[in-house]
Amino acid sequence: MKSIKCYSELILLPTFEERFQYLRLDGIVGQETFGFDRYMNQYFYRSKEWRRVRDIVIARDAGCDLGVPGHEIFARVLIHHMNPIRPEDIRSRSDILLNPEYLITTVHETHQAIHYGNESLLITAPIERVRNDTCPWKH
Repeated sequence: MKSIKCYSELILLPTFEERFQYLRLDGIVGQETFGFDRYMNQYFYRSKEWRRVRDIVIARDAGCDLGVPGHEIFARVLIHHMNPIRPEDIRSRSDILLNPEYLITTVHETHQAIHYGNESLLITAPIERVRNDTCPWKH
């Protein structure tokens, strides 16, 4: 049985890398999730209740990727369900749908990396350059 991932556990992990490893799903690209029931999640993500909880989660996470200070989001913000949702969750209005305890703020690249376990998709900080750092004979 899979364990339920939650915000209360996630915030105990201080670094972005640790939080990524906690959330990582190792899915398969192209693996079907909603299939013919795709209309259900599209309808859900346009609902007023989703937009309300989305704003709450963004404010709670201070607009930072995985809620980590220093990883401010300046692009489109996504809200990730820490526990993948299924059509049954939408039909039954499962607690994991709208409870901030099971949601986290992220960006597209991090979201893809979480789902497909590919750390190369993560945005990394730019390398700090110093004078002559690419010229070995001038050190």
